[in-house]
Amino acid sequence: MVLELYKKVKSNKGSGGVEGKNLESYPENLSSNLYKLWNRLTSGSYYSKAVLELEITKKNGSKRK
Repeated sequence: MVLELYKKVKSNKGSGGVEGKNLESYPENLSSNLYKLWNRLTSGSYYSKAVLELEITKKNGSKRK
């Protein structure tokens, strides 16, 4: 599942996100990188970093976070 999601992000030209990882260097050791990610996800030791909350203006002028 992690490999499928990686391929989907790569095909959509997604970004590395708040962890600072970039997709250009990730494939250099792909199986090890994906295993480490999978292991952290399944063990419950993965916690994403906080992200900046922005308000987006909607068409009617109201805002949402």
